[in-house]
Amino acid sequence: MRHVSEQHPELRVSDAEREATVGRLRVAGGEGRLTLEELGERVELADAARTRGDLAVLTADLPDTGHRFTSAAEPQKERNWVVAVMGGAERKGRWRPARRTNVVTVMGGAELDLREAELADEIVITAVTVMGGIGIVVPEGVSVELGGFALMGGNGGPRDKVPPLPDAPVVRVRAFSLMGGVSVERKKPRKPRG
Repeated sequence: MRHVSEQHPELRVSDAEREATVGRLRVAGGEGRLTLEELGERVELADAARTRGDLAVLTADLPDTGHRFTSAAEPQKERNWVVAVMGGAERKGRWRPARRTNVVTVMGGAELDLREAELADEIVITAVTVMGGIGIVVPEGVSVELGGFALMGGNGGPRDKVPPLPDAPVVRVRAFSLMGGVSVERKKPRKPRG
C-alpha cells in the first residue's frame, strides 16, 4: 500500500499531515537515522510544506515504521521531541503534550505554552539549549518543579506566592543551558478572541 502523500503529490496538505510527517522524522532522529542538523532542517521544511509531494520528499529515504500520530481520544504519548536549530519552534493552543518532552535548541529558540494543553497528572520536560532560549508557559494552579544547571547562561522558574491547587498536574522541568537560558513562567489563560 502506498503512503498517502505519494498518491496525490500535488494536493495541498493539512496541519495533521504536516504533524504526522514531523512525528515520523522525530522517530527517525531518535533511532539515529538522522543527525540533529538533518532533523532540524527537515522539520522546518515539513512545517513549511504546501503539497503532499513536499512532504513525501522528506521521508523518501526513511523506512515506513507504521507509526502514526494518535488522535486526541487515544492515550497520551510517552515521548515527544521539539527541535530548533538556528530557527524557532513553538507548541501552543490546544494540544496534548507527551508525558516526556525533550526540547533542544541550538542557536535558536522554542516556546511551549501549556495554558490550553491537555495535561496528564505529571509531565517531564527536558530542556537543552546551546546559545539559544526556551520559554515554557504554565497555567495558574499547576505545580512546577525546576532543576538542572546553566553554564554562562541562566534558568528561571515562576516565583509562586500561592500554593498549587490540590491534585493539580505536576510539570517537572529539567533545564540545561550553555550560553543560553530556560525560562518557566506562569500566566493567566488567554482571553477568547471576538
